[in-house]
Amino acid sequence: MNWISTLLGNLNYGTIFFLMMLESTVIPVPSELVVSPAAYHAAGGNLNIFLVIVFATLGADLGATINYVVALYVGRPVIYRFTESRWGRMCLLNRQKVEKSEKYFYDHGVAATLTGRLLPGIRHLISIPAGLSRMHFGKFLLYTTIGAGAWNCILAALGWYLHSIVPEDRLNDTILEYGEYIKYGIIVIVGLALLYFIIRKMLKKQSGSKAEEQN
Repeated sequence: MNWISTLLGNLNYGTIFFLMMLESTVIPVPSELVVSPAAYHAAGGNLNIFLVIVFATLGADLGATINYVVALYVGRPVIYRFTESRWGRMCLLNRQKVEKSEKYFYDHGVAATLTGRLLPGIRHLISIPAGLSRMHFGKFLLYTTIGAGAWNCILAALGWYLHSIVPEDRLNDTILEYGEYIKYGIIVIVGLALLYFIIRKMLKKQSGSKAEEQN
């Protein structure tokens, strides 16, 4: 999409907001090539790093809300028909991706809206099962903001760091290279966090069962 490339080459707070909104719907916009380059320019004094993160997160919130509302009102059959349509394929969607996001959501509960925002392949779709399950909107928006904000902070930190070591003509390739390491690191961290909560829940359940037996 040439118009997306044009916007990526002219980043300001408005384009950051708009592109991150698209990234959180189903339009294939790589967030790494929005937030990190914006932070790179912020390190050079052209933008404010705090506002880069704020506008990126607000855009992600709006895009996720669009997914949530569409899923809430059109339902699962229409969502899956769209993934199998020509327009769905143009958005790099397929049934398996949506099913994967649904499984993650139902396996890990509403907190998946937060942790799912950090995981590749799920991040921009996790709001769909939230809408399908009629998750409370206030909780959905809170978890989405925290998850999206954390992801944007990571990308912004990367862009800020690269400003001192990478020339601009090599920026995007370097971001994508570092991005792979970041993704693997986040997968490990999220996996450990989920394991911790699962074990904690199991221990709490066991304690409750023992207390009932004693009574």
